[in-house]
This record gives sequence, structure tokens and C-alpha cells, in this order.
Amino acid sequence: MELVSILVATITSFLFGAIWYTFLAKPWMVASGVALDESGQPANRKSPFPYLISLIGTAVVAAMIQHIFARSGIVIFFEGLVSGLGLGLFVAVPWLATNYGFAGRPFRLILIDGGYATIGCMIIGAVLTLF
Repeated sequence: MELVSILVATITSFLFGAIWYTFLAKPWMVASGVALDESGQPANRKSPFPYLISLIGTAVVAAMIQHIFARSGIVIFFEGLVSGLGLGLFVAVPWLATNYGFAGRPFRLILIDGGYATIGCMIIGAVLTLF
């Protein structure tokens, strides 16, 4: 059952990311400084590599959150939701902020990517408690 819950949590969070970055595409492209093609879209948008890395990364996060929940006895939906929120907001975002700060990246990028990390972890935490 753990594998199924991890898979569903991975897909759910990954799909949320697709929606998040669809709505925030323009501000993200400006803030990230990603290379754009002649149509104004990311130059690597047709490459499957970033999507594959994202999917694998989301699966690794979901598996680790599942492990943490199993060791901590987190099985109730609200506990999973809040714990996922906490992991995103107080573990993932500070790492992003540190890296982006030293790289001189705009604060707006921390908000966009940190928002995805926070809500994505919250979704994973909530979904994992449903199985």
C-alpha cells in the first residue's frame, strides 16, 4: 500500500506543479532568467529531461515524507496536511532561499519556487494519509 500512496502523492503533487507553473510561467521566466527561444518560451521546453528530473524528485520527496510519517505515526489527514506544510515551509524553502540568496536570485523566485515546494509537500502529506 505504501508504494501506491507514494505513487498517487507523486502524481498529485507533480500535476499541481504543472498548474502552478502554468499560471506563474511569465513571472517565473523573468525571475529565473531561464534562456528563452525566439517565441519567448523556455529554450529547453521540448526536452523531457527537466520533467523527468521533476517527477523523480517529487517521487523521492514523497517516499521520504512517507518514511517520516511511518516513523512518526502520522496517519490522520489533517496531521499529514500540516506536517507536509511544515516540511515544505521549514525544510525545503530555507534551502531554496539559502541557495538563491548566495546565487543572487530575485526574492520573487524564492516565493514562486518556495510556494510550489510548500504546497507540493502539503499535498503529498495529505495524500499519503488517505491510504
